[in-house]
Amino acid sequence: MSTDAHPSRLPARPVGRVTITDVARAAGVSVATVSKVVNGRYGVATATAQRVLEVIADLGYETSLVASSLRRGRTDVVGILLAGFDPFATELLKGISAEAVGKGYELLAYSGAISDDNAVGWERRSLSRLGGTLIDGAIILTPTVSLAGTSVPVISVDPHTGSGGSHVVDSDNVEGARAATRHLIELGHRRIAHIRGRTDLESAHRREQGYRLSLAEAGIPFDPDLVRDGGYRAAWTTEPARELLTMPDRPTAVFAANDLSAFGVIEVAHELGMRVPHDLSVVGFDDIPEAASASPRLTTIAQPLQAMGARAVTMLFALLDGQEAETHVRLPARLVVRKSTSPPPVL
Repeated sequence: MSTDAHPSRLPARPVGRVTITDVARAAGVSVATVSKVVNGRYGVATATAQRVLEVIADLGYETSLVASSLRRGRTDVVGILLAGFDPFATELLKGISAEAVGKGYELLAYSGAISDDNAVGWERRSLSRLGGTLIDGAIILTPTVSLAGTSVPVISVDPHTGSGGSHVVDSDNVEGARAATRHLIELGHRRIAHIRGRTDLESAHRREQGYRLSLAEAGIPFDPDLVRDGGYRAAWTTEPARELLTMPDRPTAVFAANDLSAFGVIEVAHELGMRVPHDLSVVGFDDIPEAASASPRLTTIAQPLQAMGARAVTMLFALLDGQEAETHVRLPARLVVRKSTSPPPVL
């Protein structure tokens, strides 16, 4: 009896991970025949190849990415490396996914084991695990170190170190922060506090720079007592916000370095009996989806996060195709006025 004979029906589905042997047994062919079909090699009759493909679809068989990459020299997989799945990363992932559709690559979102004592350099550890055998290239969100000389092409999005890497996508943090602070000044505020972002991120320094520039342009002296570290987390913002809002001469407005920090400020204001924006105006940065549904709806600076993710994909695919790619793309940020800002109260 031929090893390529077609059985009348499929045997029971194997338990556990489906192997090439399971496929061969179910299709009534040899392992060699399945290998030829999977790898697109000649020497298999059309009807037999179709039968094997039907069995593969039925059993859910997948070839090993490692074995495939060793055999073909590529995986057709792009890695998205990130420190955590927060709203900022989620919006970037939406843009990456939408742009990658139909381009012939699969996406692998990967967050390595990251803790406070190994947060710096996590992306190099991740690349050493994945690069060359599981992924052909990578988009890395907020990498902590410069990534020159990597084993695969890499695009950095909003890196900690700024635009010093080989291929970078970010937004105009300085101009965004200037617009946020200018909006509060134009409403009549003079005591404007700033909740800073993470001190190890270049974007946070640029946002503070923009805040200071707008104050200087308006002739308002910079007051270091009105600046606190918030670390881009709502929970980390609670105490700094409480310190600011219980000052004898408290600020009438707060520019927070991101939306999560702005939410933290609003929560503390409510706990202290303040109404936003009647007693305190608050501006955030990022324009994550929750900003439009918050109470009150948050005035913020919209980073084009999905567009940033899409541009990173375009740049990476150009590199993978052997083409030139832009080394630094900076997209504009814009002010979105909602309901969390108004003229200052008469104190």
